[in-house]
Amino acid sequence: MMFSGDTIAAEITDIESGLQELIHRGYQFVHPRDANGEVMAVVGVRVHDNVVDVVRLNAEDDVVATRMPGTEEDILEPEVWLWRSAGDAATVLTELLALPDERTPGALYLPEAVAKGCWVPGRGGTSKWLAAG
Repeated sequence: MMFSGDTIAAEITDIESGLQELIHRGYQFVHPRDANGEVMAVVGVRVHDNVVDVVRLNAEDDVVATRMPGTEEDILEPEVWLWRSAGDAATVLTELLALPDERTPGALYLPEAVAKGCWVPGRGGTSKWLAAG
Protein backbone atom coordinates (compact mmCIF):
# COMPACT_ATOMS: atom_id res chain seq x y z
CA MET A 1 0.00 0.00 0.00
CA MET A 2 1.45 3.37 -1.02
CA PHE A 3 0.54 6.72 0.48
CA SER A 4 1.59 10.00 -1.04
CA GLY A 5 1.52 13.27 0.85
CA ASP A 6 -1.94 14.77 0.97
CA THR A 7 -3.79 12.02 -0.88
CA ILE A 8 -4.10 8.29 -0.68
CA ALA A 9 -2.88 6.17 -3.60
CA ALA A 10 -4.69 2.97 -2.66
CA GLU A 11 -7.76 1.82 -0.83
CA ILE A 12 -7.37 0.87 2.83
CA THR A 13 -7.95 -2.86 3.20
CA ASP A 14 -7.40 -3.29 6.94
CA ILE A 15 -7.82 -1.17 10.05
CA GLU A 16 -4.18 -1.45 11.12
CA SER A 17 -2.77 0.13 7.96
CA GLY A 18 -5.40 2.87 8.10
CA LEU A 19 -4.60 3.69 11.73
CA GLN A 20 -0.86 3.69 10.98
CA GLU A 21 -1.40 6.24 8.22
CA LEU A 22 -3.56 8.40 10.51
CA ILE A 23 -0.78 8.38 13.13
CA HIS A 24 1.74 9.25 10.39
CA ARG A 25 -0.42 12.26 9.49
CA GLY A 26 -0.51 13.53 13.06
CA TYR A 27 -3.70 12.10 14.55
CA GLN A 28 -3.68 11.71 18.32
CA PHE A 29 -5.85 9.03 19.88
CA VAL A 30 -7.95 8.81 23.03
CA HIS A 31 -9.90 5.81 24.29
CA PRO A 32 -13.12 6.85 26.08
CA ARG A 33 -14.11 4.33 28.76
CA ASP A 34 -17.39 3.48 30.44
CA ALA A 35 -17.97 3.42 34.21
CA ASN A 36 -16.46 -0.09 34.39
CA GLY A 37 -13.27 0.97 32.62
CA GLU A 38 -14.11 -0.78 29.34
CA VAL A 39 -12.97 0.98 26.16
CA MET A 40 -16.08 2.22 24.32
CA ALA A 41 -14.32 3.44 21.17
CA VAL A 42 -11.04 4.54 19.66
CA VAL A 43 -11.16 8.24 18.79
CA GLY A 44 -8.54 9.94 16.62
CA VAL A 45 -8.28 13.73 16.48
CA ARG A 46 -6.21 15.94 14.20
CA VAL A 47 -6.32 19.73 14.46
CA HIS A 48 -4.82 21.55 11.47
CA ASP A 49 -5.25 24.78 9.55
CA ASN A 50 -8.77 25.96 10.36
CA VAL A 51 -10.37 22.52 10.73
CA VAL A 52 -10.59 19.55 13.09
CA ASP A 53 -10.75 15.98 11.77
CA VAL A 54 -12.20 13.33 14.09
CA VAL A 55 -12.58 9.60 13.49
CA ARG A 56 -14.45 7.40 15.96
CA LEU A 57 -14.10 3.62 15.67
CA ASN A 58 -16.88 1.94 17.65
CA ALA A 59 -16.42 -1.40 15.86
CA GLU A 60 -14.89 -2.63 12.59
CA ASP A 61 -18.21 -2.02 10.82
CA ASP A 62 -19.19 1.11 12.79
CA VAL A 63 -16.86 4.02 12.06
CA VAL A 64 -17.68 7.73 11.75
CA ALA A 65 -15.27 10.39 10.48
CA THR A 66 -16.00 14.11 10.47
CA ARG A 67 -14.22 17.28 9.35
CA MET A 68 -15.50 20.38 11.12
CA PRO A 69 -14.53 24.03 11.52
CA GLY A 70 -11.94 24.69 14.20
CA THR A 71 -14.53 26.79 16.02
CA GLU A 72 -16.67 23.80 17.05
CA GLU A 73 -16.92 23.48 20.83
CA ASP A 74 -17.93 19.79 21.01
CA ILE A 75 -15.88 17.77 18.53
CA LEU A 76 -17.74 14.53 19.28
CA GLU A 77 -21.13 16.09 18.48
CA PRO A 78 -20.45 19.12 16.28
CA GLU A 79 -23.25 21.49 15.32
CA VAL A 80 -21.55 22.25 11.98
CA TRP A 81 -19.52 19.86 9.89
CA LEU A 82 -17.83 20.26 6.52
CA TRP A 83 -17.63 16.58 5.60
CA ARG A 84 -18.79 13.33 7.18
CA SER A 85 -18.66 9.63 6.37
CA ALA A 86 -20.01 6.60 8.24
CA GLY A 87 -19.74 2.88 7.59
CA ASP A 88 -17.14 0.14 7.77
CA ALA A 89 -13.55 0.96 8.73
CA ALA A 90 -11.93 0.34 5.35
CA THR A 91 -14.37 2.58 3.48
CA VAL A 92 -14.41 5.44 6.00
CA LEU A 93 -10.63 5.48 6.54
CA THR A 94 -10.03 5.46 2.77
CA GLU A 95 -12.37 8.44 2.33
CA LEU A 96 -10.87 10.31 5.29
CA LEU A 97 -7.30 9.84 4.06
CA ALA A 98 -8.32 11.00 0.58
CA LEU A 99 -9.46 14.41 1.86
CA PRO A 100 -7.27 17.37 0.91
CA ASP A 101 -5.03 18.25 3.80
CA GLU A 102 -6.05 21.87 4.27
CA ARG A 103 -9.86 21.61 4.14
CA THR A 104 -12.69 20.35 1.97
CA PRO A 105 -12.77 22.16 -1.41
CA GLY A 106 -15.83 24.33 -1.83
CA ALA A 107 -16.70 24.02 1.86
CA LEU A 108 -16.99 26.68 4.48
CA TYR A 109 -13.66 28.52 4.81
CA LEU A 110 -12.94 30.41 8.00
CA PRO A 111 -9.46 31.98 7.65
CA GLU A 112 -9.95 34.13 10.75
CA ALA A 113 -10.67 31.08 12.92
CA VAL A 114 -7.47 29.05 12.98
CA ALA A 115 -7.76 26.24 15.51
CA LYS A 116 -4.91 25.88 17.98
CA GLY A 117 -6.40 22.76 19.55
CA CYS A 118 -9.65 21.27 20.78
CA TRP A 119 -11.26 19.77 23.87
CA VAL A 120 -11.61 15.99 24.09
CA PRO A 121 -13.49 14.02 26.74
CA GLY A 122 -11.43 12.56 29.57
CA ARG A 123 -12.07 10.26 32.49
CA GLY A 124 -14.78 10.93 35.02
CA GLY A 125 -16.64 13.46 32.90
CA THR A 126 -13.66 15.80 32.61
CA SER A 127 -12.22 17.23 29.41
CA LYS A 128 -8.67 17.95 28.38
CA TRP A 129 -7.21 20.32 25.80
CA LEU A 130 -5.50 18.64 22.83
CA ALA A 131 -3.10 21.22 21.41
CA ALA A 132 -2.45 21.36 17.68
CA GLY A 133 1.06 20.29 16.79
